[in-house]
Amino acid sequence: MTKTRCEWATNTTELDQKYHDEEWGVPVYDDRVWFEFLTLEGAQAGLSWTTILHKREGYRKAFAGFDYQKVAKFSEAKQLELKENPEIVRNTLKIKSTVTNAQAFIRVQKEFGSFNDYIWRFVGGEPILNSWKTAQDVPVSTVESDTMSKDLKKRGFKFVGTTICYALMQATGLVNDHTTDCFCYPKKED
Repeated sequence: MTKTRCEWATNTTELDQKYHDEEWGVPVYDDRVWFEFLTLEGAQAGLSWTTILHKREGYRKAFAGFDYQKVAKFSEAKQLELKENPEIVRNTLKIKSTVTNAQAFIRVQKEFGSFNDYIWRFVGGEPILNSWKTAQDVPVSTVESDTMSKDLKKRGFKFVGTTICYALMQATGLVNDHTTDCFCYPKKED
């Protein structure tokens, strides 16, 4: 029996389907995982998620397993070296933003205790469960992603526009945007 998935995860690669089935929309609470998704969503700007997903292991190697403490200390020379790495998106601004974001990430941790505590405030500490029937119903941004984007930018983060923030919210379970026909959509208890 085939599973009914969200439209974006239908007729796509096995890697995309595994990501959809096991990660997308699952709440994240670990700061290292938050930094990983923040980096990957920023890297996706102007590209497809499939492209980034296929480069994910390359990103893990290139950015010290998403150890933000180490990434925050990457030198200009290290950043130039990364620009030659075919396992990641070789965009100077995106590479530099990962280092800048690691530094901002650490500042947020100092202020709020953890990045996790900071980021969940944008949805009141609980995932937003939407009830979209089709992929066309799903917005690309919301009031919450607008607010998050403005606040992240104010704190020095880069590649955090409202559309990227909404994709981050979807990926990390701040919102659950599985369509109602998807097998991952939470079924109500009777």
